[in-house]
Amino acid sequence: MLSDNFGRKFYYLRLSITDVCNFKCTYCLPDGYECDNDRDFLSLDEIKRTAQAFAELGTEKVRITGGEPSLRKDLPEIIKAVKQTPGIKQVAITTNGYKLPEHLPAWLDAGIDAINISIDSFDPRQFYSITGHNKLEHILKGIDAAMIDGRAKIKVNTVLMREYNAFDLDNFLRWIKDKPVSLRFIELMETGDNKAFFNKQHVSGESIKQHLLKNGWLPSIRDKSAGPAQEFYHSDYQGTIGLIMPYSKDFCASCNRLRISSLGKLHLCLFGEQGLSLKDYLQSDDIEPLKEQIVALLDDKKETHFLEQNLTGATKHLAMLGG
Repeated sequence: MLSDNFGRKFYYLRLSITDVCNFKCTYCLPDGYECDNDRDFLSLDEIKRTAQAFAELGTEKVRITGGEPSLRKDLPEIIKAVKQTPGIKQVAITTNGYKLPEHLPAWLDAGIDAINISIDSFDPRQFYSITGHNKLEHILKGIDAAMIDGRAKIKVNTVLMREYNAFDLDNFLRWIKDKPVSLRFIELMETGDNKAFFNKQHVSGESIKQHLLKNGWLPSIRDKSAGPAQEFYHSDYQGTIGLIMPYSKDFCASCNRLRISSLGKLHLCLFGEQGLSLKDYLQSDDIEPLKEQIVALLDDKKETHFLEQNLTGATKHLAMLGG
């Protein structure tokens, strides 16, 4: 089992397969995607070796991220390959859902277990203002189709922003009243490219947590391979709420995940100083050297991030690693 010097165990890998995104979200890529490196993204064979190595080191869950992962035409093959890796119990994906109805059947047939869709507003005009795309109704149709099918768990991710959606909690809660969906509010995080936006728009999730507790919501127990969200449920709601609050006290104490970038770099933290290249170790079907290198590099993992000191490391924007 992968573990670090602070006793944390790592059951969960976030695997980016591209840093390209076709949305222009205000908090991430307001000017759209700009290629600033060689697009030598992980091949299918390299992805298979990565999944195998981490599985043999105890990883049970892999989340496929981007950029926008559905921009890769071989995404169904990637899902299938990771799903068929011995030891991997769950394969998830985070997507903007821009063609969710069209892509959903292939993802389900490939074995996807969970789908996270980014929706920062249920007001079509506000959605367009945030993303630059008039796709909300189309995405919601895809979510409805996924719920009817029932094979994949559905979560909706919402980045909290003061002027865009923080005032609209009641509308979000109404949406999950009769839908078995996990709605997750994510605190806006400072990155290298969004400092001014962060200072203007950041909202603490603590106020939402206190509102939920005062209105009958109860905390759920976290699974060992779960993400960082604090989960809450209510007997009157089919859906649940998750809060991801990276600026909260002891947030990093429960860290159970590592990240591989689309260029084959191991990121020990979303806000680490640099990615540590594994590319040379991904060229051979002999994965023992790869496993040994992963274990060795884990010695450098810090006890916590340094976001509260406005240190964002190498993360220019969240599309680099998919959050």
